[in-house]
Amino acid sequence: MIRRMAIDERGTQSPIPRFPAGFLWGVSTSAHQIEGAVAERERSVWDDFTAEPGRVKDGSTAEVACDHYHRYPEDVALLADLGVDAYRFSISWPRVNTPTGLDFYDRLVDELCAAGVRPVPTLFHWDLPAGLDWLDRDTADRFAAYVSVVAERLGDRVGKWITINEPAEHTLLGHALGTHAPGRKLLFDALPVAHHQLLAHGRAVQALRAAGATDVGIANSHGPTWPASQEQADLEAAGFYDLLLNRLFADPLLLGAYPDGIGELMPGDVEADLKVISESLDFYGVNYYAPTRVGAPQGTEIEFGGVRMPAELPFSVQEIEGVPTTDFGWPVVPEGLTELLTGFRDRYGDRLPPIVITENGCSYEGVDDQERIAYLDGHIRALHRAVEAGVDVRGYFVWSLLDNFEWAEGYARRFGLVHVDFEDAATLTRTPKASYGWLRDVLRAQVLRARG
Repeated sequence: MIRRMAIDERGTQSPIPRFPAGFLWGVSTSAHQIEGAVAERERSVWDDFTAEPGRVKDGSTAEVACDHYHRYPEDVALLADLGVDAYRFSISWPRVNTPTGLDFYDRLVDELCAAGVRPVPTLFHWDLPAGLDWLDRDTADRFAAYVSVVAERLGDRVGKWITINEPAEHTLLGHALGTHAPGRKLLFDALPVAHHQLLAHGRAVQALRAAGATDVGIANSHGPTWPASQEQADLEAAGFYDLLLNRLFADPLLLGAYPDGIGELMPGDVEADLKVISESLDFYGVNYYAPTRVGAPQGTEIEFGGVRMPAELPFSVQEIEGVPTTDFGWPVVPEGLTELLTGFRDRYGDRLPPIVITENGCSYEGVDDQERIAYLDGHIRALHRAVEAGVDVRGYFVWSLLDNFEWAEGYARRFGLVHVDFEDAATLTRTPKASYGWLRDVLRAQVLRARG
């Protein structure tokens, strides 16, 4: 059920600048966060994780979530009404492992194509089948086999593919700090997880190329690292954090090498693996939310952005003062996006493929979400400044279409352009927010200006 809201016409400062012809506008979701229908797929590591008391803050699970599995036609109608060019969703590996699992994605892709919305699937968004483990090298080969099955079934209608979403967060939160599934606290012993995900990406690129795909990328999360001061200890800590969260996951893909000192910590024949990891990409996906202010370790455990940081880490994440924050407590710094993209251009030069912003969004309560409008307005303008500075950016995807199951936060955080009434499980009524209407107007203006 969709409920309409009267959107008042509150303009922002001036029209959003025009982006280049062919620029791709879209929104993103992920399978585990919206699909529900858990009984109609295999279990994932997230099912096991959320079954453990205390793992999710509100005690909820994704058993129903937004029930997108059954309600996808109304969600595709929302996409069509919004006027986006593309929809980035993820494919559930545990669902594909069932005899009829791919039938759902067949139907979804057909519905998208009929609505004139380009399907852009992500092949892994954290919902690893239960029983598999990223500490095992064999998981990379299993992933490639799964990708081949999906590509054979959907490749006639899908042109643009994303292999893996945010291997940095899946490594850090799921395997180093234990706040996400599978809940391990390995700290730096989690490095093999990073390597095996990167290897899985490379194997997936090979599988997609073998199936005829010509538009393949990854979605990596990145943000500028700001030292807490110019003191040597803070500079060194910030440099290490930047290496760990940015360069560790970009250098192997774009340069074919790990940062100094990291390669020897990785398992297997690293030199041979890097040749696979650095398979040529057609675009580089960037998920951007905020910069991070980093200083020397403080010797105590701290909580930041909903994540508990143990005292033994060789850095501390600190508050960025003087900027607004989202309801999640994340700083709102649009200019950080410009800084990030121009910095990537300078660091990687002609090794950097065209960029697509595969996620950018914020958590705010309420249907009249003026804060989200201001957030998106600021970040789209910051993105345009990067384009003006010569960065080759080809697309922008908002996170997210729907309020959803926000991992360890449960349903307490709302990132959607569309409100979902989780209190009424019988209807899960969708209500487009003010930001939905605002973005629809922005996209219509982009089309009209391109024609004019």
